[in-house]
Amino acid sequence: MTESPNSPTPNPDNTATENGSGNPDVTTITTPTRSNGRSDRQLLLINPKEFSSEEVSKSWIAIAALIIMGLGLLLNSFWIGLSGSLVALLIAGRILLPALRNWISNFLTRDERQTLFGLVIAALALAGLFKFIGFYNLISYWLTQIKWDEFGSWADWFGALGQIMIAVLAVYVAWEQYVISKDLTIRQNTITQQQTIDTYFQGISDLALSDEGLLEDWPQERAFAEGRTAAIFSSVDASGKAKILRFLSQSKLITPLRRDGQLGRPILDGSGGYEEDRLHGLRVIDLGVMLAGADLSGTDLRWADLSDANMVRANLSHCDLVKANLSRTVLYEANLTGADLRGVRLFYGSVDTASPRSRLHPPNYQTGEYTGTVIEKVNFTNVQRLSQEQHDYLCAWGGEQTRATIPGGCGDIPNKLGR
Repeated sequence: MTESPNSPTPNPDNTATENGSGNPDVTTITTPTRSNGRSDRQLLLINPKEFSSEEVSKSWIAIAALIIMGLGLLLNSFWIGLSGSLVALLIAGRILLPALRNWISNFLTRDERQTLFGLVIAALALAGLFKFIGFYNLISYWLTQIKWDEFGSWADWFGALGQIMIAVLAVYVAWEQYVISKDLTIRQNTITQQQTIDTYFQGISDLALSDEGLLEDWPQERAFAEGRTAAIFSSVDASGKAKILRFLSQSKLITPLRRDGQLGRPILDGSGGYEEDRLHGLRVIDLGVMLAGADLSGTDLRWADLSDANMVRANLSHCDLVKANLSRTVLYEANLTGADLRGVRLFYGSVDTASPRSRLHPPNYQTGEYTGTVIEKVNFTNVQRLSQEQHDYLCAWGGEQTRATIPGGCGDIPNKLGR
């Protein structure tokens, strides 16, 4: 008999072999390879030997126990039913306990397991203690003394209790929804504020920079820049204000720059930056009174240029003011409790000749006259890293109310303010 060309070619490998994994309980059967190039198919057969004799015996004992319990129910025999039930319960416990132990080990940490064990022991101990001290008898006696007819039926009591529980659950759900809604609102406000600040940064950069990337600020552009800055300060929180101040400080937009005598353009200092001119220079943005009464507590204002700003009654408590420039800044009645003042510039020149700013006299940046910070009635309680030079200036020009808050006291340093 001639074999058909499509008939399977005899294959000596068409035998039952063990799985490559080395598991003798799984058998692999490989089908013959056909002439059309299709790959062999493998069938995995599970060996009945994978079930251990112990598992089989447990299963048969459990089934037998259930059958005995069923006979006890049919025959209404207490002892037969009880024996079957107990045996079935013991077998079920023998099967479930290892799984429960593995679950507890996988999903509970050591501390959580100890806590759970402690709670169970505490509950059992309290139950036994109440039994021995007669607490249950007292409750039973109290229940027997109640005239239950006066309280209505148990159904009414359970109905009222259910309504109370539903009300409590509704209040809890409402509170959780309020907390979630509040968190989402805070996150959304933070995202919106950051987008507003980014837009402000881009707008100020477009106003102040020319196409060549040089600072080119005309009077009308400076007016628009100051207007945008004043508007955004009133719509952001303390951290947002601090971000804006750091941006303006690092970009030299609030630093007085030397200008040429013709077009008023800033002059380069020869080292890649613009030359400062504290006496006659012009700022792109003059902070003026934008920060009066502002809340900047707990913010990062390192290296910020706040010179000549009016910060009356501003809250700078716990601020990081390292290397900030506060020369000629008006801090009247401001709060600097716990602020870090390391390297803060309070004046120019020498502490012996420096004095606070004055409306009547121009500053002298050589001697320090009228270049200092106005610090009358300022709270310096617990300020950090105050240098001796700063300490002497604060004591000399702070006035009696300010001197009372300066760490370490002022001792024999005279009060030059006179009030």
